[in-house]
Amino acid sequence: MENPCIICVAITGSVPTKADNPAVPVTITEQIESTHAAFEAGASIAHCHVRDDAGKPTSDPDRFARLKEGIEAHCPGMIVQLSTGGRSGAGRERGGMLPLAPDMASLSVGSNNFPTRVYENSPDLVDWLAAEMRTYNIKPEIEAFDLSHIVQATRMAADGRLQGPLYVQFVMGVKNAMPADEPIFNFYIETLKRLAPDAQWCAAGIGPAQLTVNEWAISKGGHTRTGLEDNIRLDRNTLAPSNAALVQRAVDLCEKYERPVATWQQARSILGLQKGAA
Repeated sequence: MENPCIICVAITGSVPTKADNPAVPVTITEQIESTHAAFEAGASIAHCHVRDDAGKPTSDPDRFARLKEGIEAHCPGMIVQLSTGGRSGAGRERGGMLPLAPDMASLSVGSNNFPTRVYENSPDLVDWLAAEMRTYNIKPEIEAFDLSHIVQATRMAADGRLQGPLYVQFVMGVKNAMPADEPIFNFYIETLKRLAPDAQWCAAGIGPAQLTVNEWAISKGGHTRTGLEDNIRLDRNTLAPSNAALVQRAVDLCEKYERPVATWQQARSILGLQKGAA
């Protein structure tokens, strides 16, 4: 049976800089141009952060609004997913862009260690972000950095704090968090299917784990995420020339495993989102 693979492109994030890789898009204009190229290459979801004039991460709703407007104008039908991640702000500031009503927003439902700090997601903040997403009819993408996050997401769906069916992303390869380990990856899939049989899942690998996790996800029937936010290299010695190049690498894996790449129309259907562009 045909099983299209949704490719998400994480275009900039909050960590990589142009000093790390000149291809990292920082300004709103650069992000729109990079997203358009990735869309043309096969990505149907854009995972978005914004930065201030100094290139620092911010949760400024006005910048998110400009980015969202630009992506919708230049990439008709592409799913816009805004990040509520902790590097761009603190507390409810992290959800200040949710009234823009993007198609999706990321949601971490628990805390974990990052390379140099704790990524803190208190129960009260998680419940508030989830409530805002319900208010504005935004589909959450659950970012699972730990097995407990998968379990918590299914509990929240069962008691109505999250609207189902769930879309859960397994994040592997973050230093001090869950490594890219295939038996654990397989257990994640098994656990999600057992606790939420109607859920869809995707996976993201950080740094050198990106290609490995892309291949696991595509070969095992899930969806996947790529992009310069997660990894700035094609291989150990070669900087990625663009987000589009990383998307193309995922497209090539889809061809290898005989998975069609989901169009934006198919991605919206799979995720139960409104049609979007005509």
